[in-house]
Formats: sequence, structure tokens, C-alpha cells
Amino acid sequence: MAENLLEVRNLTITPAGAEAPVLHDVSLSLALGERVGLIGESGSGKSLTAQSVMGLLPEELRAQGTVSLQGFAGNILDAKERTLAKMRSDLVSMVFQEPMSALNPLMRIGDQIAEVLRIHGEVARGDIPGRVLDLLTSVHMPDPNSARYAYPHQMSGGQRQRVMLAIALANSPRLLICDEPTTALDVTVQKHMLDLISERVAAVQAGLLFITHDLAVVAGVCDRVIVMYAGRIVETGSVAQIFTDPQHEYTRGLLASSDLDATDAHGKLFTLKTALSYAGPIDEAGPIDEAAPDDEGEQSSAADRPADVREPAPASAGEASTGDGSAPLIDVSGVSKHFRSRGLLLRRRSPVRALDDISFSVASGQRLGIVGESGSGKSTLLNLLSGLDRPTSGHVRVGDIRVESASSSALRSLREDLQIVFQDPFASLDPRMRVEDIVSEPLIARGIARVERLARVEEMLLAVDLDTKAMRRYPHQFSGGQRQRISIARALVTRPQILVADEPVSALDVSVRSQVLNLLTDLVDDYALTLLFVSHDLGVVRHLCSDVIVMKDGHIVESGSTEDIYAHPREEYTRSLIAATPSLAAALASAT
Repeated sequence: MAENLLEVRNLTITPAGAEAPVLHDVSLSLALGERVGLIGESGSGKSLTAQSVMGLLPEELRAQGTVSLQGFAGNILDAKERTLAKMRSDLVSMVFQEPMSALNPLMRIGDQIAEVLRIHGEVARGDIPGRVLDLLTSVHMPDPNSARYAYPHQMSGGQRQRVMLAIALANSPRLLICDEPTTALDVTVQKHMLDLISERVAAVQAGLLFITHDLAVVAGVCDRVIVMYAGRIVETGSVAQIFTDPQHEYTRGLLASSDLDATDAHGKLFTLKTALSYAGPIDEAGPIDEAAPDDEGEQSSAADRPADVREPAPASAGEASTGDGSAPLIDVSGVSKHFRSRGLLLRRRSPVRALDDISFSVASGQRLGIVGESGSGKSTLLNLLSGLDRPTSGHVRVGDIRVESASSSALRSLREDLQIVFQDPFASLDPRMRVEDIVSEPLIARGIARVERLARVEEMLLAVDLDTKAMRRYPHQFSGGQRQRISIARALVTRPQILVADEPVSALDVSVRSQVLNLLTDLVDDYALTLLFVSHDLGVVRHLCSDVIVMKDGHIVESGSTEDIYAHPREEYTRSLIAATPSLAAALASAT
């Protein structure tokens, strides 16, 4: 039996038919009861390492080395599937990033948990219903008895992730692997899930391997950190040592690019490239030149951008007008939106009040952050502003258009002036279309001639720091950050007045997040855009937006300048959102 709970030695993974490995000589260990964070950018090898431990590597990958686990005889890499199936859940379990993809949409929650207990035979059949209820109670599921009979789509994201944790811990495994389990969750739900994971791991005395790109989360959950880059482990050590005295330049770059309160001499967030440009430790270095592009064409100076852009409009501090007596660009007055719902046997239930008598205005050039948990009404509000839905009562005006009474032609005009960048660029980009066709599609709908379309597409690709050679490629040939740049280019190609960014960086690595936020800052200035930025990450909103409105249960509970709201929040709900936002400094302070 191995001294450690988990031992990985000289793990090397090579795709079939390739000479160069994608994982190079990886070795790590984890003791029983230890909590280890595995961090690095997308493509660094984190998930491949976890899949090796679970025995879930795709057949087209060749693995060499040894993976040993207490209680499992032999090398996991050489084991047969029947043996591995028994190991999973009994010895090692995994919580995935997206529970909706991992849960069976056709099975009730209780049945899915019961299936794990039944297959592994650790619980007598007659005791399974009681054990299911105990598991749902242990993960603090609201009304666990009713939750047993619900389907996944009837639950919130946080509730579905609680179900995944209950399934993973059903047979009290010795090792729990969490692969980005809180990436898409609201900050308050994320905090509850992280506390719950720590609580349950301690309760069953399991080891924890926590994979994430959020350094603040790692600092708050883990004892030790392993840093991966390009398929290799570049540094390992305690949380305090890695995050206060990193030895490898890549680790220093990750730390710098994750700090939303630190900017360079040009007021830009540090990106991985700029952080790695320092000769010494990051906190001892001077300013650098931000104009040099990286492999993604990361930064360009304002002088390098297309010349035919609008003059920037003055930013507003959130008043009902622009400050010069003109009307606000967006005016929402007494708006409510109710949805009728039906229960079983088509019985009517009381209306769902998605929005309830909200009012606010946005001046031209303003950067407004909209924050709140899932179900607060943010998405409903965006649908009303873009004319995809109409209010039950109240008035919505965008420019000169009264949205609630607008004709079809007026709504088409509105959607040219108001463009949206969505959270997941891979889902919003057609995988069968080349970039040129994706970006030019809005222009085709307007009847713009091909020559002008081509010129506009080239202009926008350069504006988002992509080479025009990208026009002939498909979305899958780009990284996540590059795909988000393509989404931004498509949104701006109609030369809108208003850009709505709906969680555009929540799923990106910290270094790529900095790139996209810097890009948005430049584009908003260069193109005189009015920005509505929707997010559950209050740190991002604080960096990017001048004003903020806080939403809860269809109401605006607080609004004002970003600095005032963060420094002196009046509402308990706002204070809870700020307190729940992961902070690397706070996590390190509590750890030490």
C-alpha cells in the first residue's frame, strides 16, 4: 500500500500518431485528508491529470508512467474497465464543472443518487431511500424530501451542483476530485458550495484534488498548490509559499494577471505576457510597454486602432441625463414583467414576478454594471432592452425607440444599435461558418455590399487584435479568449451605440480575462460605446464600470457609483455579495 493516498509518477501522455506528448513526466502525491489545488491555464494538463487518476483517458491517448491509489492494487493506467468501474465512487469520485451535462435529464434526482448506491452495492436495497434522503440533507439541499422527485431542469445551478456532490460522496470515497465545480455559479452560491465541499471532505476524511483557474478559490480551500504549464508541473508548495513567494515566473504571471486592483502605468490590468516581461519579482518591477502583441495579438495601442472611430462620449456618473440637459440614452420607467406559470395538470399558479416596478436610466458613454444572483431578473431585463420581450407594464426607451410599442422595423433598428456579447463564445458562434461569415452576418442582413462588408470585417478584426488571416478559419481553431474576441467583433461590426456584455469573462482563465477586459476598456473608449456589463463577479464590475445597480428578486435594491457602492453598501444583500466575492488577499490572510 502506498504511503500517500495518491501517487502519480512520471506520467506522460501522447496522442496516437503524434511524437510530442501533451503531458510531460508529471509526478505528484496527495495524502489522506490533504487538500491540494491544481492550477494553470486551459491546456496546461490539469484535466488530463485528473482523467488519468479516474481511469477516464480517451482511447486515442497513450499514457506511460504509474498512477497508484490506496486500496487499488496495481497501476490505474493498466487496469481493465470493469476494475476501474468498481474503483470509481468507492475509492475516487469526481465533481464536474457543468452539472447539467453530467446529470441525466430524464431521471429524477433521487433515482440518480439511488442508482449509484445500487450499482456499488454498499447499501441494502431497503435502506437506499433513507440513504438518498440523508445524502441530500448532508449537502444542505433545501427541502430534500421534495428534491428527490425533481428533475435536473427544475433546480438551480447551485442545487444541481449539490446533487453532484451528493452523488460523488455517496459511497464515501477516499479521494474527491473537483474539476472547476463553481466556475458558473453566483458568488454567494459559490461560497456556499466551497464551504460545503470543505465540510463534507472533512466529514468523510477524504483527500481533495481541486482543479480551478481561480487562484482566490484555491487559496481559500486548499493546503497545498501544484502549478501546471504546458503539460508540466512548474512549481509546488504550500498556499502561503506559492502565493506570497512564487519561484517560477509563470506563477508570478498568474498572480499578477489575477489581481483586478493592480494596473500598469497605462491603467491596464496585467496580462500573463506583461507580467512575464518583468525582470524581477512582479511587485518590484517598473512599467512596461503594453503595445507589444502576444501570440493572440493581445494588446495594441490606441494609435494602432482603425482611424474611423467615433470620438469618445463623456462618461456619466449615473444621473438621469447626460449632464448637459439631453435625455438619457436608455430610460426604464416603472417596468414590471410577469410570467404565467402552470403546475401539474395545467393548474394555474400565481404569476412569476421576474421584474417588479424597476426604474433607472443610462447616459450616453456610461459604463453600468448590473449585478445580482441567478433569478434576480438580469436576463429578463436584457430581453426587454433588446426588444426580445415586452414589459407587462411600464416603459422602456432606447434612444428614440419605445420598445414596448415598437414596430418590427423599429426593433431591427434597435438591434443594430444594441449588440450583445454572450458568456460562452463557442455556443454563440456557428461552428460550420468561417470567421468572415460570422462577423459579416449582421451586415448581410442589412443588405451591405460585399466590398464594404469585407472592409468592415477586416476593420473589426484588427480592432479586437486579431490578424485578418483569421477570416478563413473556423471557431474551433481558436482559443477561448480568441473566440470571445470574434464575438466582440461581430457585435461591433454594425457600429452600435450600446454594447451589452453578459458574463463575457466568467469562464475564461485569469490571464485571458485580463486581456478581454483590457480590450473592452479600449473599445468602449475608441468607439464611444455605452456599456452594460452583466456579471456575478463584483471584482470585474468594480474594475470596468463607473456605476452599478444591484438586483434581487426582480427589484433594484441599490444603485450608485461603483466606488460608493463598494465602499459603503447600504443594503445587507449588497454587503453579502461583496463579502462572498473570492479575494486572494483575504484568503491568504486567513490561511496565515
